[in-house]
Amino acid sequence: MHIDVLSLFPDMFSGYLRESILKRAQEAGLLTVVLHNIRDYAAGKHRVTDEPPYGGGGGMVLKPEPIFTAVEAILPPDTTAPIILLTPQGQTFTHAAAQELALEPRLLLLCGRYEGIDERVRQHLVTREISIGDYVLTGGELAAMVVIDAVARLIPGVLGAADAAEQDSHASGLLEGPHYTRPESFRGWSVPEVLRSGHAANIARWRREQALRRTWERRPDLLTHAPLSDKDRQFLAGLTENDG
Repeated sequence: MHIDVLSLFPDMFSGYLRESILKRAQEAGLLTVVLHNIRDYAAGKHRVTDEPPYGGGGGMVLKPEPIFTAVEAILPPDTTAPIILLTPQGQTFTHAAAQELALEPRLLLLCGRYEGIDERVRQHLVTREISIGDYVLTGGELAAMVVIDAVARLIPGVLGAADAAEQDSHASGLLEGPHYTRPESFRGWSVPEVLRSGHAANIARWRREQALRRTWERRPDLLTHAPLSDKDRQFLAGLTENDG
């Protein structure tokens, strides 16, 4: 996958992209992230990228000219790559959205700043708007990093094991259950016996039930759309009965 990032502060990405899984994904040729500074595409001696809004009001608004110029220079004329604006007004980013974007060979992420972005960019250039939550950040850079990370994990080979991403929270419609590692006993708290049994089927069922329990306790709304077996429903019915 190739991801272009358009930002006024591209250096904010450098540290994160040079560490851990994202670094290895780039070194393996599975992911390419190219950072572009919007100011480089602004005209004039002072490379102005923002102006006060028409009609008055506080803050500054990103100008349309450098953004259009940048996108038209970065993307080939016949590309169908999504042009995504990171904004608190966008569609809430979910695992399903990450899965959808992971199918694209190329993405362009546009990081908003200041009071906002000229509406003509939204109307005539951007193809999708994404928000990572109902709160406001100083700019879209952190949101873009979240999208890059979540999408990159779903690219085949990035996590190593073929099914690694399928075990994550939300991938199956449920929250992931608890995990344990050595030591077997820590301050009197022991690893559940079933995990030490070596019985694969029992371990798999225990993990499924723990995922169901955690989802029921913390995000019961997810159970409405999660794919559940008859055994799953019986287990959840037992939880509800005991809770009552």
